[in-house]
Amino acid sequence: MNKRSAPTVGASSLLVIFAVLCLTVFAMLSLSTVQADKRLSDRSAAAALGYYEDDTEAEKIFARLRAGELPDSVNVTTYAAEEGTAPQCSIYSYTCAISEAQAIRVEIIHQDGVWTVLRWQAVSTTEWEADDSIDIWDGDGIF
Repeated sequence: MNKRSAPTVGASSLLVIFAVLCLTVFAMLSLSTVQADKRLSDRSAAAALGYYEDDTEAEKIFARLRAGELPDSVNVTTYAAEEGTAPQCSIYSYTCAISEAQAIRVEIIHQDGVWTVLRWQAVSTTEWEADDSIDIWDGDGIF
């Protein structure tokens, strides 16, 4: 008499199942990493685009100043050597907003027909707030 038994799962079959599960988990982790990297690169590209658009706007304002125009957004401070004499130099300052949290600040001096950039800098426009939520040991006892 020939008895048939149920097929048994051998060690090699368990190893293959485990390998497939591991590869599936690694594939899902890779997919989530790629999606996170894409979101980060999209945000980075948008930030760079915003910066260069506003930097171009700042350059256009500077070109208008050199052409003799005075845009409304530009502040002018004029300095004279002595009271009642002709101005020695003028400092032009203006700001171009990059985003809600950043702006390009520009300061240019015009003296004797020469334009010199004093400041062309991306700065934060948000108010800094100190974080005082951490309790720090004052040195008076351990407990």
